[in-house]
Amino acid sequence: MTEKIKIFIADDHPIFRGGLRQLIALELNMEVMGEAKDGAEAIERLLHCQADVALLDIDMPKASGFDVLTAVREKGLTLQFIFLTMHKDEQFLNAALDLGVKGFLVKDSAAEEVIDCINAVVNGEEFISPQLTGFLLKRIRQVQAAPAKASQLDHLTLTERKVLKLIAAYKTNKEIAAELNMGVRTVEQHRLNISEKFDLKGRHALMKFAAENVGNLEA
Repeated sequence: MTEKIKIFIADDHPIFRGGLRQLIALELNMEVMGEAKDGAEAIERLLHCQADVALLDIDMPKASGFDVLTAVREKGLTLQFIFLTMHKDEQFLNAALDLGVKGFLVKDSAAEEVIDCINAVVNGEEFISPQLTGFLLKRIRQVQAAPAKASQLDHLTLTERKVLKLIAAYKTNKEIAAELNMGVRTVEQHRLNISEKFDLKGRHALMKFAAENVGNLEA
């Protein structure tokens, strides 16, 4: 018998969470092996449940879906992520794709799409709610039209480049400090300097910038 796909669900709405659980229970190749009602609980439980796929609400109490993804990756877990959202938000979609999220579902159509989405991501494919196709096409056009980003990085010092590469690898400030033999506050100052140089604002702007540009950084 083929091993079942192990799925974890994190959402602060118990009715929605229960609906997903019931849909997944109907699939012979899937099983729900854990749930959480907020982001902090999701982080704690994901570290121990050995899930293959995590369905994460973006807007959760205590920690967002983005926060959960970052925390879990910092611990070395390699499961796939599917983000769930009530909002047809272009910024959230782009931030998720920049972080390597392969599944992105709008909640009002999740019941029809979640099974196909899970099967897609476990096979290494992307699945985005059709409602967001316009944003996806816009993203593709922007990537095709954008000039090479390598020249932007000329504004960074050698140390800032090293810090940016480690940020893209989901390292914490403490881990970056240990690897580069500097203080945590020094790392924080480098992060601030990079953000100021490129006018990066918002909780995830620096992580997004690092993910987008890591391929242009010198080894």
